[in-house]
Amino acid sequence: MYENKYLSIYHDIVSKIRQGHWKPYDKLPSENELAEQYETSRETIRKALNLLSEHGYIQKMKGKGSIVLDVGKYDFPVSGLVSFKELAQKMKTPAKTIVHELEVIKPGEYLKKHLHVTNKDEIWKVVRSRKIDGEHIILDKDFFHKKFVPVLTRAICEDSIYEYIENKLKLKISFAKKEMFVDKVTDEDRKYLDLNGYDHVVVVKNFVYLDDASLFQFTESRHRLDKFRFVDFARRNH
Repeated sequence: MYENKYLSIYHDIVSKIRQGHWKPYDKLPSENELAEQYETSRETIRKALNLLSEHGYIQKMKGKGSIVLDVGKYDFPVSGLVSFKELAQKMKTPAKTIVHELEVIKPGEYLKKHLHVTNKDEIWKVVRSRKIDGEHIILDKDFFHKKFVPVLTRAICEDSIYEYIENKLKLKISFAKKEMFVDKVTDEDRKYLDLNGYDHVVVVKNFVYLDDASLFQFTESRHRLDKFRFVDFARRNH
């Protein structure tokens, strides 16, 4: 019960920060005030505040209490290999995928280089925008080797391609290599994204492999600058 209590307090405060009850740089109530509000001990409140600090929601200032940080960005793990559906469920934020293109193409020089394919191969091209909190802020351009993914439908692409690949095709997605850089917006970005005046996007290239080391997917994921921070966890080896 003790652990459940501090976790429920943590989630409640996160929800209030996300909803704007406390704005960036606001000071949270004191430990005593929060303990009274949540009808619990200061130790339980302290555990909840430590968790908030660890996850980047607050900064604990000695002698000044806890200051709310700007969380108007969404966390997308650089080193992780997860689907947008899984991320949306984790964020607990209204999200929707819109499929703009779904077709089988022959690879040009760019795809032959990035997906290690030849003129004889057929490639699924999937262009999708991701709508979060009412704004289109990610453009995903996915390319799948048709040898590994023979069939794709609009319904699959609107839901989760990874879920389909793993549960229906019984393929094991194993690892990915990633590149990240900032790029100028393109006409395609302007067409599908709500750019809000930004003239650059953050681009993450993903080269995704199956457990037999077969490269089956190349993705170019284009993110609006102001809405995303890319997070990773690193520990220094001693």
